[in-house]
Amino acid sequence: MTHVEINGAAPTVEALHRAAAQGFGHYTSMQVRGRAVAGLDLHLARLREASAELFPDASAPPDDTITALISHALRDERDASVRVTVLPGMDVVVSVDAPAPDVPRPPLRVRTAHFERQLPHLKHCGTLAQTHQALEARRAGFDDVLFLGRAGLISEGSVWNVVFWDGDRIVWPAAPMLAGITMRVLRRALTDLGLPQTERPLPLSATTGLPAAAATNSHVPDQAIRSIDEIDFPAYGHLTALLRRAWNEVPWQALPSR
Repeated sequence: MTHVEINGAAPTVEALHRAAAQGFGHYTSMQVRGRAVAGLDLHLARLREASAELFPDASAPPDDTITALISHALRDERDASVRVTVLPGMDVVVSVDAPAPDVPRPPLRVRTAHFERQLPHLKHCGTLAQTHQALEARRAGFDDVLFLGRAGLISEGSVWNVVFWDGDRIVWPAAPMLAGITMRVLRRALTDLGLPQTERPLPLSATTGLPAAAATNSHVPDQAIRSIDEIDFPAYGHLTALLRRAWNEVPWQALPSR
């Protein structure tokens, strides 16, 4: 079912070449279920704000244009993985692929790396360095990588946000990083449920003794982390249960009809 549209049309070879050769742009990735998206408003705000920062001399596509392009690219699909990329000239590329499986995934063993993405608050197309870090971790026998920024604080994983539980509350790290959409909708839902959470700077040493850690992104909101370097998190099941409880309360926002 993989297909791509640029500005609502099937791309020509020339248009695909221009899109593939661009090293400058930004994007957001989402899961569509029943032609609805969790945190659709946040995805649209991400695209709008990144366009204003990266392309200050151009007018960003309106939200209703973006949602119409997504609906058109979906064709008759109700469930899918969708990526929306905005390139110079305000070209909007919508890629549609099979939905990520909604199944539990095994706990991760991750290692840390001292690394901070350029413009870490943006989901931009400059992904070579973070992908390289993830591949190096896997070659070393780990499942993925967790970044420690320039100040030595825990920030984010390669393509996910990290969250901890301290025995009383959920703890989100405070550091320069991408505020993931799944993380943001989970925080909304946790607040609505009255479940305690906090945000604070976390050097790696501060996680020693914390009972649980997890990773969250658009593919899975509650993937357990078994260990970070030599630090084990034995009670990850409690944290993932809290995250799943919150996720089940997240409202999914409908895309417009074609």
